[in-house]
Amino acid sequence: MHELAVAESLLRIVQDESKKHGLLRVNQVRLRIGQLSTVVPRALSFSFEVISQGTLAEGAHLAMEVVPLIGHCQDCDADFQIDNYLFLCPQCGGALVTLVSGKELEIVDIEGE
Repeated sequence: MHELAVAESLLRIVQDESKKHGLLRVNQVRLRIGQLSTVVPRALSFSFEVISQGTLAEGAHLAMEVVPLIGHCQDCDADFQIDNYLFLCPQCGGALVTLVSGKELEIVDIEGE
């Protein structure tokens, strides 16, 4: 399961950052997860819950914002949401599309005490 590896990395980062900032307990971790990142939020949440047991992040809530796929058309300069993974511009039908967002996998902040 891909999410288990992501959860392990996330826990390491949370522990390292908590130590740097003197946190004894983590209550919430906010994440931005791009639609194209291949991370399933529910599976990540479950994996994090399991591996964080016995750590300062035990019981911490993962608040996840799913970032939609946004493309930019090189032909007509339009930005648009990509639906059904169809990388064609809805304005002009152009196929020269670059990804603006949707691949993110980032920690926004860590809340604790």
